[in-house]
Amino acid sequence: MKTTPHTPARVMIVEDSLVVRQLLAHIITRDPRLILAAAVSSAEEALREIGRVQPDVISMDIRLPGMDGLEATRRIMSEHPTPIVVIAGSIEDSALKISMNALRAGALSVVEKPVGVTNAGYESLAETICTQLYIMSRVPVVRQRSLAWRGPAQQAGASLRDDAVATQPTLLTIAASTGGPPALAKVLGALPADFPLPILLVQHMGAPFMEGFASWLDGILPLDVAVAREQEIPTRGRVYVAPGDRHLLLSPAGTLQISASAPLASQRPSATLMFSSVARSVGPRGLGVILTGMGEDGAQGLLEMRQAGAYTIAEDESTAVVYGMPAAALRMGGVRASLPLDLIAPRITRLVKDSRP
Repeated sequence: MKTTPHTPARVMIVEDSLVVRQLLAHIITRDPRLILAAAVSSAEEALREIGRVQPDVISMDIRLPGMDGLEATRRIMSEHPTPIVVIAGSIEDSALKISMNALRAGALSVVEKPVGVTNAGYESLAETICTQLYIMSRVPVVRQRSLAWRGPAQQAGASLRDDAVATQPTLLTIAASTGGPPALAKVLGALPADFPLPILLVQHMGAPFMEGFASWLDGILPLDVAVAREQEIPTRGRVYVAPGDRHLLLSPAGTLQISASAPLASQRPSATLMFSSVARSVGPRGLGVILTGMGEDGAQGLLEMRQAGAYTIAEDESTAVVYGMPAAALRMGGVRASLPLDLIAPRITRLVKDSRP
């Protein structure tokens, strides 16, 4: 049954711990946006039951007896494409790598596993879990999302000749939300190891996961990746990831600023604030990229970058897992080129190369 804005989402829980399974069931059943369709203790049981249950979204544990959550995600996305939210019980390296690879395999987001109703922050975490499950239940998924581009005539603002910059770029900024980790891995992984610009990155993700996310990217990219630190001077070929629950900005002096100021449109880090700071600080010497994601974060900031003379790129609808943030940026006029994911890194590389003296 297809969900509508007024239809509660049917949730399947995949969790081997009886205590956590019951806790998740309690959290889900008290939320009017959700219906508990099934709760199973293994990936094998989930695969057996998914055709009968037909959930709208799956809450997936990573560490399971037998088949783990990563392989389960691969199998589900291949055989029964269904939105998956990873519920991660640990932020230590091995579990985080599995969680990040599950995102690369098709899971849409990762949230913390609840410990107990008496723990500090329980209500906030329960709300986050329910909201993520509900939002992700609305995301259309396919077995293998096509990365084939549709030709210049079918791409808004994606003329292959639209690749000239008047001023040499000195900084690349990139932002993503839902579906972002694999998209970022694809774009940044296709840049050359000697890429000559610093890169500032905003990814919407729970604060406890940001160190692990940066470590995961660092392990799979040719570029160095680290969580950004206050007053760092950005250096060429290095990726600076916005810390968890903090804004990442570029100061007028060219150093990094980590800000605890209020969230913008419920987002901290905010892509708009990052893009806006870059527009003010480097103007036409910036490159801005906005990838897949829910909502409109980054759209206003990308517009400010373009108005300041920067070259701006949005991921095309043909490859975006969620065409929210790129669509908003395009609608507002902040996008110079709209490109399928596979063409973004080549365009960036060409822009930087062609602008070198």
